[in-house]
Amino acid sequence: MIAVNNLSMNYGAQVLFENVSLRFDKGNRYGLVGANGSGKSTFLRILSGEETPAKGDVTLPSGVSLGVLSQDHFKYESDRVLDVVIMGKKKLWLARREQEQLLSFGTENDGDRIAALEEIIAAEDGYSADANAARILAGLGIHPEKHDGPMSALSGGYKLRVLLAQVLFSEPDVLLLDEPTNHLDIYSIRWLEKFLCDEFRGTVILISHDRDFLNRVCTHIADVDYETIILYTGNYDDFLAAKELATQQRIRENENQQKKIEELQAFVDRFKAKASKARQAQSRVKQIEKIEIPPLKKTSRRYPNLRFVQSRPSGKEVLEVKGLSKSFGTNQVLHEISFSVMRGEKVAVIGANGAGKSTLLKIICGQLPPDSGSWQWGYEARYSYFAQDHHEVLKEDVSVYDWLYDRYPQLGISVIRGVLGSVLFSQDEVKKSIRQISGGEAARLLLADMMLAKGNILILDEPTNHLDLESVEALEEALREFAGTVIFVSHDKHFVGSLANRILEVSAGGVRDYVGSYADYLAASGEDHLRRDVNLRRAAYTGNLAKDEKSSSGSAAAYYENRKNRKRELSRLKKVCDDLEQKIHLAERKVSELEKAFSDLAQHASPEFKLLQEKESELAAARCDLEDFIRQWEAATEALQLAQAE
Repeated sequence: MIAVNNLSMNYGAQVLFENVSLRFDKGNRYGLVGANGSGKSTFLRILSGEETPAKGDVTLPSGVSLGVLSQDHFKYESDRVLDVVIMGKKKLWLARREQEQLLSFGTENDGDRIAALEEIIAAEDGYSADANAARILAGLGIHPEKHDGPMSALSGGYKLRVLLAQVLFSEPDVLLLDEPTNHLDIYSIRWLEKFLCDEFRGTVILISHDRDFLNRVCTHIADVDYETIILYTGNYDDFLAAKELATQQRIRENENQQKKIEELQAFVDRFKAKASKARQAQSRVKQIEKIEIPPLKKTSRRYPNLRFVQSRPSGKEVLEVKGLSKSFGTNQVLHEISFSVMRGEKVAVIGANGAGKSTLLKIICGQLPPDSGSWQWGYEARYSYFAQDHHEVLKEDVSVYDWLYDRYPQLGISVIRGVLGSVLFSQDEVKKSIRQISGGEAARLLLADMMLAKGNILILDEPTNHLDLESVEALEEALREFAGTVIFVSHDKHFVGSLANRILEVSAGGVRDYVGSYADYLAASGEDHLRRDVNLRRAAYTGNLAKDEKSSSGSAAAYYENRKNRKRELSRLKKVCDDLEQKIHLAERKVSELEKAFSDLAQHASPEFKLLQEKESELAAARCDLEDFIRQWEAATEALQLAQAE
């Protein structure tokens, strides 16, 4: 357990949070959420001991180990990738290194020390360390051929993956992760979700702007808002519902108190001049004086006002790509890619890191030449490009205002300031140098540029990477309402699922083109980035069915035995599906009953907060059970359909 006692933090006049007292229990996974600048990363640094609070303290049990995700990816340039991961267990790493030195350069007198080191290595599970480290690296998308090479051979994004592998390998009691999904593709994000949920047994406290990731991983949400931190039970969606309910409850309480004051005051105004009612009137004046209406604190969450308008529509066919190929040295990332895009489509370009998604966008935007093939923009096509690396565009040492004004001087000062205000730059913030702004501010500045450009095609490469959840939500809505064409790369499943009406999956073999939503694509293709998980679940239900079929010797006896086993297995799978359907029915009824009870209690004029929390926890647990039964039923049903088809 981590105990936070009366914690306060401020930078000058800016208060992040005050008098925060809460605890993080062993085995729970906490998502730390809040607006950019609200204090999430500061709070994480205080927990790790990297920063000292203005007031209060953090208490950890003696011997508790912390695993903190480092961002210094240039620290290990000359080290072997696998070694960097193993360095996560410092005791093991030092013992192995000393043992290697003694075995190579030691003397006969070093026998006792070598034996002692052997014991340390065995106790630290050192003989399976390389295999475990390699498994984590592979899960995070780093190919085995890179494991024995130096860190300097990896790109910045992959170096950060190695650092994530290092902290996971260290097996700490508490994991502190700041944006662990940045630079991960969908494969790796799903692997990390499973690792944190199924393998890691300690406490997790993480910051993420990936809504689906928070929903899949978190058992609790710590909300940094209103200059405090409040813990909620459940995942991100549960938190949103509970916070909205609590906010409405506070508003109702204030309204009820204000109404009571008005009623008492009306009595006073009516009867204060009458001697027979003077005593009653004075009594009500005293009641009014005792009533306190606490002010509603202003939320730190801010939603940018994003709106994309095209100056004129494009022609019907927006883009035609024919046979595009591109290699970097011996690494071919695109191979004869061909597709066309029509006006109004919202095209999600998905695939593993290194598949060539960003390269494809850069080629069609004229920023990279292809090795072969061609592309052609359609009639009246005007595109705006949002680069994944903001430094590609934001290079000059000028202010935020000057950078945008220099691009659109004809629009005038008021228009530029108005647009900057709509993307949450205050009067003082527009004076900041673009070299000093944060990743989130840079992303919002580029979105402001796209709004002013009024292109009819928006091309975005990982636009959600540095945005907070509120800005991501605003961007989703703005892109959905945009009448033109959108082509975008994203590993955010919620973002892709809410926006795309066409999927282009880029891989070494070319592209898989599907017209429809991401959910429809998954249902139709039967194979996606999460396929490995489906296979694992299916294997749990199908048992030895495939093994039985492979073992058939071709004889009549073996044939009939196989048919009998097959029939038995189909019967078992059908029973599993039926049982799970019944569990789903009961779980749905339980959720419905708890939702009604929770709603009735919340609408009470003065609900008991502890009872409200208990009901909230019951409801969150019931919803988790329902989701689990549905996932099991989906896997069992798929296994049954597969077995029936074979």
